[in-house]
Amino acid sequence: MARTGQIITGPKAPVLTPRVVDYSAGGACLEIHGLGPIPDRFEFVYGGVRKKCRVVWRRGVRIGVVF
Repeated sequence: MARTGQIITGPKAPVLTPRVVDYSAGGACLEIHGLGPIPDRFEFVYGGVRKKCRVVWRRGVRIGVVF
């Protein structure tokens, strides 16, 4: 699979491209270097699958999300 995904925060907002550090059936760890503020809820596209996510932790440039 690709090592990047897409964060979609709204219909007119630009699509953000984080690096995927870890991905599992229940969540993911993403690196968000210089992408600006990330909301607590968004849609994430990875491997052609679109999932609704919620941020559960933030540490520096990494965030953890659950699906």
